[in-house]
Amino acid sequence: MVKCRCGQVYSGVPEHLPVIGSGENRYPAKVIQQLLNKPGGTAHSGVPFGDAFLFTRRRYQSMKRMLSGIKPTGQLHLGNYIGALSKFVSYQDEYEMIAFIANLHCITVPQDPVELQKNLQDCVALYLACGLDPKKSTIFLQTDVKEHAQLGYILCCHTYMGELNRMTQFKDKQAHGEKNLSGGLYTYPSLMAADILIYDPDYVPVGEDQKQHVELTRDIAIRMNNRYGKLFKIPEPLVPKVGARIMSLTDPSKKMSKSDETNKGCIYLLDDLKTARKKIMGAKTDSLGIIKFDPENQPGVANLMQILSSLSDNRPMADIEAEFAGKGYGDFKRAVADKVCEELEMIQGRYNEIIASGMIEDVLYEGAAKARSLAAPKLETVQHAIGMEIISK
Repeated sequence: MVKCRCGQVYSGVPEHLPVIGSGENRYPAKVIQQLLNKPGGTAHSGVPFGDAFLFTRRRYQSMKRMLSGIKPTGQLHLGNYIGALSKFVSYQDEYEMIAFIANLHCITVPQDPVELQKNLQDCVALYLACGLDPKKSTIFLQTDVKEHAQLGYILCCHTYMGELNRMTQFKDKQAHGEKNLSGGLYTYPSLMAADILIYDPDYVPVGEDQKQHVELTRDIAIRMNNRYGKLFKIPEPLVPKVGARIMSLTDPSKKMSKSDETNKGCIYLLDDLKTARKKIMGAKTDSLGIIKFDPENQPGVANLMQILSSLSDNRPMADIEAEFAGKGYGDFKRAVADKVCEELEMIQGRYNEIIASGMIEDVLYEGAAKARSLAAPKLETVQHAIGMEIISK
């Protein structure tokens, strides 16, 4: 039995399932799919969860679904923003956007509990500060939707060891002689596949270096569909043409990363502006003295151009080359630094407002409720197909 805040009681409905709707269109979330076929009315506002809990027939019937997650094992940086967060903002008006914080994936390597919780809170706040709107996007913590882990184990049982052996993260750490690697680090690609497949997304935005995970996800989905019947939609990777991979400022052959040992090659979204400017002015370039987009021969300059282009509505590289023709690297770096600092100042201002407002828990609560209404029926369908269920829920 579950009681809506408006006072209506629904019998035979598990208490963990939310109730949505108002007036005569009030329904348990378990039967949310029936809303899509119900004649009359296009909007159903979430009575217990507020304005963010909106379900419209038009939205679900016409919009493609997109899903992505981010693993906040450290502070979010400019590469995360350009490669993922800024894209989410533009995508949320075009797609039904699901954006989650992958906190289960954080613990494949040891974490300090206090630091991890701070990173998770900062990640949510920065999601919102960068422009993700809870009314348009579903934002939640992975662990708040238990179905992820359960489906993850099921998919792990349908993933071959040879496939896991080929995944780059575990293979690279093993090749570098790292000791005491966890079983979670080895099997996390199966959980990542569950993170995706449980929502039947059409697209998964990824960087070029993450396409391998989506390809494995597709292989697992096809394998299970062939074995048990149509269970999962086969998702497509979506790799942005510009800004998908921002490189280290000190070593442009490597991706910008929070694991940067010098801390000079990575600009964090919460860096103070003076520090961010200093990092850009000290970025590695070359001795050619020409501002030209040539990633092979001038990787450092090309990386700075990529940053400037991405923060300027994907400004054409030819325009940037023309603006700085005959100018030195100092002028060019100052222009990049100005643009980066302008963006950081805006993000940090919003971040501080969000932290002060105390809205994070409400956003996560609402997002998890929306996500569970999609994940729970999918998990039940999979388990029935496999033959794991006895009790009909």
